[in-house]
Order: sequence, then structure tokens, then C-alpha cells
Amino acid sequence: MKPKYLVSLEQVANIDAKERAELKRVTDLFAFRSNDYYLSLINWEDLKDPIRRLIIPNPGGLEPWGHLDPSSEHRYTRAPGLQHKYRETALMLVSDACGGLCRYCFRKRLFIKDAREVNKDVSKGLDYIRDHPEINNVLLTGGDPLTLETGRLTEIIRQLRDINHIGIIRIGTKMLAYNPYRIINDPALLDMVRQYSLDDKRIYIIAQFNHPRELTEAARQAVSLLQDAGAIVMNQTPLLRGINDHPGVLAGLFNKLASIGIHPYYVFQCRPTVGNKPFAVPVEESYRIFEQARAVCSGLAKRARFVISHATGKIEVVGKTDEYTFFKYNQAANPDDRGRFMIYKSNPNAYWFDDYTELVDEGRVRGPSGAM
Repeated sequence: MKPKYLVSLEQVANIDAKERAELKRVTDLFAFRSNDYYLSLINWEDLKDPIRRLIIPNPGGLEPWGHLDPSSEHRYTRAPGLQHKYRETALMLVSDACGGLCRYCFRKRLFIKDAREVNKDVSKGLDYIRDHPEINNVLLTGGDPLTLETGRLTEIIRQLRDINHIGIIRIGTKMLAYNPYRIINDPALLDMVRQYSLDDKRIYIIAQFNHPRELTEAARQAVSLLQDAGAIVMNQTPLLRGINDHPGVLAGLFNKLASIGIHPYYVFQCRPTVGNKPFAVPVEESYRIFEQARAVCSGLAKRARFVISHATGKIEVVGKTDEYTFFKYNQAANPDDRGRFMIYKSNPNAYWFDDYTELVDEGRVRGPSGAM
């Protein structure tokens, strides 16, 4: 099978003229892109179908809310297409295209502007990585790196493998959900993984399955092919209203992932990005859903962490009482913040870390010499 890509709601037979007219203001601002394979997963009789919410424009996306760059990624750009936020990790924006345009995307700015953050010439980014031996892992993202031609992606990974201090290479992609045939139909992609996912330096595929129904037979086949080629497949997802904001659905996702050998990695608080209000769930409600889902999973299925991908770092929500919410920096832009533990007065209306204003107590983890 080779899915047919659709870039206009006019091409979606299940959406009538009246609805298309109502959604035109949305698509004029936030483009639509999908394919017939992914749209076939929708139950069109259900207007609240979660797959529909993931991909079909929503009038609520026009509600004023959020920012274009809620995690302040621009602060950490060190070379064209290269971000360096955490000491050991470099992020390369290698593509300004996706297999589908998620309605909850936190990088909408790449698709409603000139996408100048993505640089097709990655040479300056590679030079920066070579000059910074503290970097031991690189995340390829965008956009979606698997929209690149395999030869182009292979060349980027080959050059990264020539840098001795780079161990892990991560590829962030939703293509396993949007178009698993991108993997199934491309032996050259699997050959690349075999060549460059080494015994001591692995390639990690960071998938993004948001709902159990995305784990179709074709998706499972694509996952198996990547695993057989030597990649380690992990999954991350934001917690999204109307999609996976029920403990049973989220637990179902965790259990299905673990059953096919995918490690549940991060569950993100939905970022306050422009257009994302329909998907937003308050932090403390998200945490309760997350913990209730984990409670009915095996140890292998419950390994995900619930984090806020904040401008200052990945802030894990680690617990709460009626009065307080507990946070810890799981990763931080400022090395002194790593492991920092914070207790804040509970705020049930908080959608982001910045909404917590009453710090009650905190502690930092330091080594014997005062270093982290």
C-alpha cells in the first residue's frame, strides 16, 4: 500500500461542504495535511472520535490562547537548525514537513511562518556538534525526519556517526502512526538502521502514538521491522483532551506499547501553543489521569514520566496532596537545576508550570564537591 496524501479538506469525502466552509478560517491559519490510510482509522459517525480530533481542524483552534514558542526554543539556537539546551544533547531541525499536521502541534510556527529555523544545509550544525565534545546524543526532529528522502537522512546520520563523541542518535517521528508504509515499503531505510545502529551506539526511534487505535497491524509491522534492524523504539505523547485524557485509554496505550516492545517514555503536559486550547488539560488533572493509568499497568508498561517541557527544562510532576504539588527537574538548561525538587501550593487551574506562583520549599542535589 502507498497512502495518498491529502492537503485540503476538499479532498476528504466524509466532510461536507457546510463543515468545510466552517473550518476554512482554521485551515487558512493552520494548514491541514493527512493521508487516506490515517483517515481510514476515523469513525466518521462519531464527531468526538479521537483520531478525528488528532488530525481534522477544530474551530476551537482559533480561540486566543498560548504562544507560538511556549518552550522558548529560540533561546537555545546555536547554529542554523541546531538547538543546544541540555549539556549532553543537541537537537537538529532537519525537516519542515510532516506526514500529517497534528492539530496539537507545538511547533506550528514552522508551518505558518517561513520555517527559517529549519536549515537544509546541516553543515554548521554538524560543525557545532564536532566542536562540543560534551554532546553525546543528538535528536533529529523538525517537522518529521522520515519525510526526508532516505538518501538524505542516511547522509546526515553517516556524518553524525563519524563524530566519535556521539553515541545515541534519536529520530523523532510520528510516521509510524501516520504512515507506517513509509517504513514497510523502504528496505533502504531499514538498511540504514542496520548499518548505523551499532551495538555500542544505538539509533533510537522516538515514536508518537497518542491513542491505542493508532497501533494498527501495519503500525506494528513497521515497529517490528525497525526493531529487527537494530533500532530501539520508544514512545512519547502529550496528554490531550478528548484523545487520551481518560485513564483507561492511556493505560490501554501503555499496555499495547509494552506488549510490542516499545518503551513508554515521556507523557507531556500539552504545551500552551497558539491553537492548542481544545486539547489542554490542567496540570493536576493530567497528573491524576496519568497516575490512575499507571496504576493498572505492569511495571514494564508504567515506565513513562509525566513532564512539563518548560523553557528551563523538563520538569517532572512527581506527586501531589490536597494542598501541594511536587515537581522535580528531570533535565535542565541550567546544570544547577538538575534534580532540583520543588513544592508549590496546589493550583487546580494551572495549565503550565508558570501558573504556579507560591513556592513552599525546594531542595537541590549536589555532589561532594558542590557540582551536580
